[in-house]
Amino acid sequence: MNILFSAKVSEKHRTRLREHYPDVTFTFCKNMDEAQTHIDRAEILVTFGEDLTTELISQASQLKWIMVLSAGIDKMPFDAISDRQILVTNARGIHKYPMAEYAISMLLQVNRQAKQLMENEQANKWDRSVRMQEITGKTILIAGTGSIGQEVARLANAFRMKVYGVNRSGQPVEYFDQVAKQNAFETLLPEADFVVSVLPSTRETKDFYTYDHFRKMPEHAVFLNMGRGDVVSGEVILKAVREGEIAHAVLDVFEEEPLPEDHPFWEEENVTVTPHLSGVSPYYQRRALEIFEQNLQTYLDGGTDYVNKMDVTRGY
Repeated sequence: MNILFSAKVSEKHRTRLREHYPDVTFTFCKNMDEAQTHIDRAEILVTFGEDLTTELISQASQLKWIMVLSAGIDKMPFDAISDRQILVTNARGIHKYPMAEYAISMLLQVNRQAKQLMENEQANKWDRSVRMQEITGKTILIAGTGSIGQEVARLANAFRMKVYGVNRSGQPVEYFDQVAKQNAFETLLPEADFVVSVLPSTRETKDFYTYDHFRKMPEHAVFLNMGRGDVVSGEVILKAVREGEIAHAVLDVFEEEPLPEDHPFWEEENVTVTPHLSGVSPYYQRRALEIFEQNLQTYLDGGTDYVNKMDVTRGY
């Protein structure tokens, strides 16, 4: 059996995999350019997903399973994969701790005026009139109640927040006080002090948020997007901030990445920009490979109960 890695992993992980699976042939590459010469012999491909094309799938004549070492699979050639009935699994769930910490930390920074305090510190300015706010007891609306949304909700509970959630089914989820279907989303907006988006990129979620949604939020509301950039237009966010429909936007994902240097978000006082790093963690590879190894054992045993098996027809 040949397992090809186009996702670069550390030597420590390479050694461990070879030791644990001595009967498997592993080919470790730095990227897909290097891996392409081996793809015709690969039965299993371990990738970050964005490096796959329809042409590469056609070259991978023996490919039966793609393991994506990330949560997002939205840029993969779904039609070609579906036609070949190739199994796809991903690393969904490993981002929940860093991303939930990111969300709470950014909401705290906005409410505790971190930007202003840092500016004052750099200017040697002692100003005790800076207006501080609390997040304790506020209402948070989380769009997307999967593992990341649940962890945000769990941490929000520690701040005694009222926690609303939105998902496709409207079914109850642990740590949420109330969960609504997506089509009832806007009815909860007037109560939301914070709106946190962890929606994936799918046909259903593209341009999900409209200007009317921001109009329904309280003027003091904070909108945070750490899911996918195409769920809301940058122009809509800018207008909502500039027109005072919301107080602040925290953005970790964008329609175009990297965010262009001349983009107005950089200069907007009430927009906080971070470079798509909410899920960054020193434990990323270890957690992703733990899922891979669990699924690899299932594969070797001829089982069918895979962790994070993806529905490529839906894109997640």
